[in-house]
Amino acid sequence: MSGPHIAEDNLWPTLVAIFAHPDDESFGCGGTLARYAWSGARVHLICATGGEEGSTDPEHLEGYTSLAERRRAELHCAAQALGLSSVTMLGYRDSGMPGSPANRHPEALAAQPLDAVTARVTHEIRRLRPQVVITFDPIGGYRHPDHIAIQQATVAAFHAAGDPARYSDGLPAHQPQKLYFLTFSRRLLRVLVRLMPLFGRDPRRFGRNQDIDLAALADVEFPVHARIDVLPMLEAREAAGACHISQGGGRVRLLSRLLSLVGGYETFMRAHPEAPPGLRERDLFEGVTF
Repeated sequence: MSGPHIAEDNLWPTLVAIFAHPDDESFGCGGTLARYAWSGARVHLICATGGEEGSTDPEHLEGYTSLAERRRAELHCAAQALGLSSVTMLGYRDSGMPGSPANRHPEALAAQPLDAVTARVTHEIRRLRPQVVITFDPIGGYRHPDHIAIQQATVAAFHAAGDPARYSDGLPAHQPQKLYFLTFSRRLLRVLVRLMPLFGRDPRRFGRNQDIDLAALADVEFPVHARIDVLPMLEAREAAGACHISQGGGRVRLLSRLLSLVGGYETFMRAHPEAPPGLRERDLFEGVTF
């Protein structure tokens, strides 16, 4: 779904989401992406890696030559479910979780110079010419090395894209107007951490590989400046998540149901422009000029 076109103008509402792995777009803010795509905005996804280090059951690899091939197919399935305008793969390798040998693979995203990745992302921002950019929070949601690497590159590229003297690549400079970090309710997470032991689950060993410490994440607070109502888009979000079957895609249905119970919102921190005290936005394009 990626294409070489360059947006001729930025008169059309355009949002670019920049994440690390196939499935980040669906499990993180799939409802928001679907909402804006459904409303007529151009919604583009940039995915930094192929997700090679994810684990899956052998039956999910039948008919595929590699996990990366399977995950690419799942990503394009999800993109159709969400109504995305394009998907661009940057081609880096999945770095695995912190401390794993994959961190040091020469093609791993986490092993790349930040400046080089920033140049790649800057080029894509200039090509797609969005008003709004979304990426991870500063700890990458749950401290995954790839999440942190692409977040840092995206923040740097957001500011560099409007400066023609930086990363000259033959494309005209373009400065997006708003940058958001995907975040989630720490209050809800703290409730989850307290409840999990009652069901025999250890909140410090969460996830398919039991390598995510939810209790530690609950202590890291990020402000919420935007709450996007995605309740009408839960079916699209669930359909997109279900595409990622190699990564336990069925769990998105449970997450969507939990989301509906707490109001049906996905939440974001506004990183640029700096948010004034008490900011509460309901639309990521609020205040954008065309």
